[in-house]
Amino acid sequence: MKLNVKALALACGLLWGGAVCFATLWLIALGYEGTVIRHLDHFYLGYSFSVVGAFIGLVYGFIDGAIGGALLAWLYNRFAR
Repeated sequence: MKLNVKALALACGLLWGGAVCFATLWLIALGYEGTVIRHLDHFYLGYSFSVVGAFIGLVYGFIDGAIGGALLAWLYNRFAR
């Protein structure tokens, strides 16, 4: 069985991008300071703990997750032979 690289990349990108955006907006809505999630600005340029930053994190998270998913599927297909 082989994994579809594009499908896993898309799924992981949507999941990770959505998680970053949702977590940021959820913490803002609940009034937390976001001390842990603020550290994403070290990895995602332009990200900040704000509503705009949540959508910047969505884009970076999608790209990050898609690359990770594609790499995972490619490695699985490579070693599962």
